[in-house]
This record gives sequence, C-alpha cells and structure tokens, in this order.
Amino acid sequence: MLIRSKRKNRKLKVTFTMPAIESCRQLFLVGDFNEWRETATPMKQAENGVWSVTLDLEPDREYQYRYLTDDRAWHNDWAADEYTPNPYGSHNSLILT
Repeated sequence: MLIRSKRKNRKLKVTFTMPAIESCRQLFLVGDFNEWRETATPMKQAENGVWSVTLDLEPDREYQYRYLTDDRAWHNDWAADEYTPNPYGSHNSLILT
C-alpha cells in the first residue's frame, strides 16, 4: 500500500507498506530513489508483521521500485500505481508522484 501526503518543502511524503512475508527477517525497499542499492532503505516491521518505510520524494515524477527480502527474493507492490517490464523478465512496481 502507498500512503501519500504533501510536505511544506514541496516534496511528497510516501509511506510504502508490505504485508508480512513468511520467514522474512529483514525487508528492503529498492528503487530509482536510492539508485537500486539493495540495502540502502531497510524497512521496519510492526508487531502485526507489516513492513513500512517513509520517504520524501520529488513531485511530478515516476519511480520504479521493488521489495527485497533478506533471502534475496524480489517482490512487487500489488498496490502500486502501475507496473513496467524490467530487463530481468519480471516487472517493477511504479509510483507516480
């Protein structure tokens, strides 16, 4: 799920959430906003198992992203705005700010 709100500095505050994933001990948000660095944006897990992280993103842009588990499994965000094919034979999630 994506939760958006405007900030005073013209950036868009976006909270990315992902339901609990069986046997996942750490989840990372990976995408254009962090130059696809796999461990740059760790997510936090709530008591109910849901993972989340909040970023400030530039408005009027499109960002591609995916979630990466500690066992190197990639996941899409099924609440993304859109999806686009990637060069690895799967799809990336898109957020339109």
